Amino acid sequence: MPKDKDLEIEFNEVTSKLPKSLHAFIVKQPYTEYTFQNQAVWRYVMRLNVDFLKNVAHGSYINGLELTGISIDEIPRMEGMNRILKDIGWAAVAVDGFIPPNAFMAFQAHNVLVISSEIRTINHIGYTPAPDIIHEAAGHAPIIANPEYSEYLRRFGELGSKAISSEEDDKIFEAIRELSILKENPNSCPKDINIATKNVEEIQKNVTELSEMAKIRNLHWWSVEYGLIGEIDDPKIYGAGLLSSIEESKECLSNKIKKIPYSIKAAETNFDITSAQPNLFVTPTFSHLSYVLEKFANKMCVRVGGLSSVNKVINSQKMGTIELSTGIQISSIFTRVISSNDKPIYIQSSSQTALSNKNKELIGHGVNYHKDGFGSPIGKLDGINLAIEDMSPKDLEAYGIIEGKSIDLNFEGGVLVSGKIITGKRDVQGKIQLMSFSDCTVTYKEEILFKPEWGIYDMAVGKEVVSVFAGPADDNSFTNSFKLPESTSPEIVYSDKDLKLHELYGEIKYLRELGTIEIKKITSIYNEIMLSYPLEWLILLEIYELIVDSKFELKDKLREDLFELRKIDKYTDLIDNGLKLIK
Repeated sequence: MPKDKDLEIEFNEVTSKLPKSLHAFIVKQPYTEYTFQNQAVWRYVMRLNVDFLKNVAHGSYINGLELTGISIDEIPRMEGMNRILKDIGWAAVAVDGFIPPNAFMAFQAHNVLVISSEIRTINHIGYTPAPDIIHEAAGHAPIIANPEYSEYLRRFGELGSKAISSEEDDKIFEAIRELSILKENPNSCPKDINIATKNVEEIQKNVTELSEMAKIRNLHWWSVEYGLIGEIDDPKIYGAGLLSSIEESKECLSNKIKKIPYSIKAAETNFDITSAQPNLFVTPTFSHLSYVLEKFANKMCVRVGGLSSVNKVINSQKMGTIELSTGIQISSIFTRVISSNDKPIYIQSSSQTALSNKNKELIGHGVNYHKDGFGSPIGKLDGINLAIEDMSPKDLEAYGIIEGKSIDLNFEGGVLVSGKIITGKRDVQGKIQLMSFSDCTVTYKEEILFKPEWGIYDMAVGKEVVSVFAGPADDNSFTNSFKLPESTSPEIVYSDKDLKLHELYGEIKYLRELGTIEIKKITSIYNEIMLSYPLEWLILLEIYELIVDSKFELKDKLREDLFELRKIDKYTDLIDNGLKLIK
């Protein structure tokens, strides 16, 4: 599906509040590029799903379809969905296939539903590993109409966007994205698909340790994507992957699929996106999802802090934030930590850095000022039990920490800051968070960490690292805090034969909407289908639906054709399901 990024994208009250760094992922929904065959695929899947799911999905689903403005008969337009979604505090944006998990979560944290603008091909009508508009719009959107689930989704996004990823996560993401693009492109070579599939399998096999992002992605998969709710032996469907998959929505409730009570163990349970799931997790209620999420969050670096968390954000080689006990937040790509007694005593970044407090950038301490990096000691002064942040004005004076005075600050662990104090910054409670020095030298044992000729030295104040998380503290500090995917979805090229087929689908759609039976026209379309597209089962079903209540002889011939096609294994269930809908 082509993406015209030059077209103006409509923002509403919700999407206008998104950080500018997320705008790069948003594309204009290429509505005019959806073929009439695409529309027929949407209609078939939606009719089938609604017919089946009304009895097996969570009660919020059917009502949610109407509340979120999703039509059964036509692919929804993003603008129309947004006009309705805003009433429940949400919005939707179109994106190009898979986007990085941290970006996906960030959208979700801002109550924005990410919807892939692609739609599955007829060859993957029952299930597709790729994100598509059926999965996103018809799977995710209806359930968010439930207030309790909506808040869970937002909170999940909030925590998920702070999860620290690894280099392995990046490799897996790019490999899966490449595979999904190839699988949904009808022009792809089977050999390329096989190579991409083996690449995904190989990368997943070599994962040594699950990162925070990998674990929270597992939680997301087993709840938001493939979750069941209710009693273990009689659950209902609420996960978008199940709601949007004809095959799996029917299979998942059978005894063939093992049902497991949803718990924090789901975070350690990996999944294979390329195949059906052998087991599923069942939550008793939506509130239980929130309970498990908070239990997991208590183990995340954002709440734990400390040396191990600092090492994780360094190893990620991505933008992250280190928050000290004074509340000062340092956001950058960190390159080094010096430690002593299993505690960080000095942190260093070597690229653009922003300093913040309560997720708001400190005036004068953005990336333009700290363009070459930032380094600071952490901890108490050696031999002084009282931390700088806990010192009263009298204490500061007693220890010689006074503006305009030169001083040597010996930190526990061996970091020495020597310079003239220029000024400092305090929070609203008066706690000192930042000190600036001129003529400053910073050393660790024999190593020089900062030289006077480098200019003003700004030192963050804090006795310990209380929080570490992915991304910047202030979303507006950086314009490129999210990495864009390396690959893009290619424009699908249709042959003249394909284009003619799409026209025939359009003529059937027009006749259906007209509400009259033009047997001459219908017969002509039928003859052309049988001559040039004898395996095109979906359009034959649509023609049959038009004349099923008529007395035309073509009706019986069509039924015979469909029963002949259903002898082909891959068409059997598809045709049977379609005929049931027509009845």
